[in-house]
Order: sequence, then structure tokens, then C-alpha cells
Amino acid sequence: MKKLLHVGCNVLDKTGTISYFFDDSWDEIRYDIDASVSPTIIGSLTDLGMIESGSIDAIYSAHNIEHLFEFEVELALSEFYRVLKSDGFLVLACPDLESVCKIVLEKGLYGQAYDTQQGGITITPHDMIYGWGRVIRSGNPFFAHKCGFDTQTMHQKLSDARFIDFASFVTKTDFTLWAVARKGASDESSIEAFTRAVLIGVI
Repeated sequence: MKKLLHVGCNVLDKTGTISYFFDDSWDEIRYDIDASVSPTIIGSLTDLGMIESGSIDAIYSAHNIEHLFEFEVELALSEFYRVLKSDGFLVLACPDLESVCKIVLEKGLYGQAYDTQQGGITITPHDMIYGWGRVIRSGNPFFAHKCGFDTQTMHQKLSDARFIDFASFVTKTDFTLWAVARKGASDESSIEAFTRAVLIGVI
């Protein structure tokens, strides 16, 4: 089976990820810093030392990279690159700060950005910039944001981490920046086509 490293898995299982990974051909390794969500491996994004180099087919990490300090992002992406196989790929999601800034100008910092699909909870630009306030207030500091990205910044970080191919899209419903990066170049499909195939139903 192909190995999926689900980084920042939270309480979700594989069926909570993008549909590309619903296939039974994927063996999900759940990775999180929070022991309360019962991960397979407990650890930080910046140190995947318990995972062998070149052993992972794909990494999926949604809304985690922005929880690092800016200087830690390089460490995390370098670790992602290290553990991926030569033909492996990375899927990242985080708030798109370019979109968030436009919402702030239009509606203010505490205006409505969007409502969650589950529960219809209103998410504000403040939540997207600094972290989900209601969860942080409940006593979970892991939800605080420490850095942010737009498309240009994300691409530069991926390039600095030596990823060869990468492409990104922003969803209009929740203003999420999705990035897919391949460790090695591929002749089978362009990175744009590959990204659309991986993110089918999302973008």
C-alpha cells in the first residue's frame, strides 16, 4: 500500500481528508503534536525524526503550516521533502492572506468571512489571521496562528525547500490556499493537471 502521512490529523480519519486519499490503496499514518487526538505518531511538524527518509508516498497537511513561526516553516518543509519518496508529493492547505486582506478592507477584522460547512459557525478574518478564536479561548493553544501565506510566498517557500514542481489554487468559498508540490519532475502530467486531479471536488 502507498503510505500517506497525514500531518496535523486532528480528530479526523482518512475520510476527513481530500477524496483523492479515500482509496483503500492508501495506508494512513496519523501524525499530530496533540496526543488527545490519538495520532499514530506524536510529534512536531519541524521534526519528523521518527520517520525514515524516502519512505512516504504523499503528505497531506491541512491548516497546520500557519501554526508555525515563520522561521520554522523552512524546517518543516525540509522535513517533508526528506521523508518523501523521489516521486512523492505534498498537499498543503492554509488561509490565503491576500483574500483575507480584501475581506478586512470590505467587512472589517471581525466581519463574516464564511460559515463552516459543519455547524454553520461564522469564521472571521481575525480567525483566519490569528487562529480560531473560540477554540483558543476554550484552552487549546495549538490553534493559534504564527505566520501566514499568499500564493507568491508559498511558492517561494516550496522552491527554497527544493520541491521541483508546484501549483496552487484558492477556493472561493472559504478562501483556502491549496498547494500541491512534487519532489521530482514527472513526464506523466503537468503539475497543474496533477493538482486538479488530486484536488478534485475541492477546486
